[in-house]
Amino acid sequence: MKIPISVESRDEKVKKSLKYSIADGSFYSLMVGFGESFFTAFAIFLKANNIEIGLISSLPQALGSIAQLYSTKLISIFKSRKTPVLINAALEGLMFLPIIFVYFFGNLKVTFLILFLCLYWIFRMLINPAWSSWMGDLVKPGERGKYFGRRNKFTGFFTLIALMVGGYLLAANKQNEYLGFVIVFLIAMSARLISVFFLSLKYEPSYTQVSGSAFSLQEFLGKAVKTNFGLFAFFLTTMNFSVYLSAPFFAAFMLRDLQLDYLTFSIIIAVPLITKFLTTDAWGYACDRFGSRKILTMTALLISSSPLLWLFSTDFKYLILIQMYSGFVWAGFEISTFNFILDCTSTLKRATAISYYNLLNGLAVLAGAIVGGIIVKYNSLFWSKYIFIFLVSGIARFAVAIYFIPKIHEMRHVQKATYTDVLASMFSHSPAPFVQSRPVPMHEDPDRKRKPKKYSEDYFSDKD
Repeated sequence: MKIPISVESRDEKVKKSLKYSIADGSFYSLMVGFGESFFTAFAIFLKANNIEIGLISSLPQALGSIAQLYSTKLISIFKSRKTPVLINAALEGLMFLPIIFVYFFGNLKVTFLILFLCLYWIFRMLINPAWSSWMGDLVKPGERGKYFGRRNKFTGFFTLIALMVGGYLLAANKQNEYLGFVIVFLIAMSARLISVFFLSLKYEPSYTQVSGSAFSLQEFLGKAVKTNFGLFAFFLTTMNFSVYLSAPFFAAFMLRDLQLDYLTFSIIIAVPLITKFLTTDAWGYACDRFGSRKILTMTALLISSSPLLWLFSTDFKYLILIQMYSGFVWAGFEISTFNFILDCTSTLKRATAISYYNLLNGLAVLAGAIVGGIIVKYNSLFWSKYIFIFLVSGIARFAVAIYFIPKIHEMRHVQKATYTDVLASMFSHSPAPFVQSRPVPMHEDPDRKRKPKKYSEDYFSDKD
């Protein structure tokens, strides 16, 4: 008598995989909290100058962005998205070993730190297009806000825990700061390797690279101004240029100008993570209900004010408050941008489109950090070299948001509401009476009285 063999259905595999993805993300976040969060602090410990700090925050990402153009080639070679993700994730984690040993490289320690961080980010960026394409197939479009909001809540929580513990370990080893960095970086490496294990358990839906679905960078740039995703990519790259004018220098401002110890520094940079943890679910539900564009519009304007708030006080309590605000608005911006990318791209073109976007974004981040570093080096307008670049960054963010957002339109059927309504509904689980029951057609922009420019084609979307 034959014993029947139980075969899991696709839905069961997907359900388990989404749970494994949360576990993977949680351990990945421990790596970020123990590792990436202290890269700049480690560079400052190694006596890096402001230009080097800017390069550490941007050059690795730029080179990684160039390298990830080969992500689709790796998918072709392995005939899988899962395999290159696993290989590069493991290599990313192992890069903490040479990073630890740069301390013994004499006058070249900062140079080699930049080199190894570049390799770290190359492995990281080779993962992104394949992973995003993979997750785009696992999560249904109408549930992306809810799922990634929940996943981000876990990842934010574990990043926070790692950050606080890491800060404590560095403070506890004040007499031997290098030992403190060795401990936190080894924990980061271990966490990443555990996350690789959970990645290996995930189900990969069948994926075939169809002839004609590939397109060149030149073709991408040529069609960008005529497509929703292309304009969105330009918006994000110019926004990140504006963000990275100042982003690399907040840590230097706190550790050098404000003379904060590692524990206090960790507390301040942990506050946004706490706020993200508490609000990311609400932002996710808002994205599903009102559309990613609505949330994107609101938060893009709000994040523009974040660096400006650093101009008014250096009091510890004040810094905590502005970091709470920053965490709240960045939580909405990050989840809405990620969901919008998935909405704007089809399964077949997603990996390539994201790789080209990441390339532009990496170059923009590098340019922003270099320009910011030059301004910081030659600026003497304020009591701190860093304050002026915070002001410039805020103004630039506002200009980018005001110019690009009216050009981008929603890709899904969503409910119409004002920004006040969105904020009110985020913290209420019951349907709000102000929401229209009639879905808004995708060709209408719910945030404007007139219709936007009608695109001749949505080349990267599911409508192609």
